[in-house]
Amino acid sequence: MLWTITIILVVLWLLGFVGFHVLGSWIHLLLILAIIVLIFNLLSGRRGI
Repeated sequence: MLWTITIILVVLWLLGFVGFHVLGSWIHLLLILAIIVLIFNLLSGRRGI
């Protein structure tokens, strides 16, 4: 689930960076959130189902 959120945030960041250059601070905020989610996912590791 965290990978899905990360991918969605990165895609939104890329779309915003390319299409809506005016909202620069929000775009970078999405990138930072995606990186935080990715790092959290990597540090928490995969747990049993």
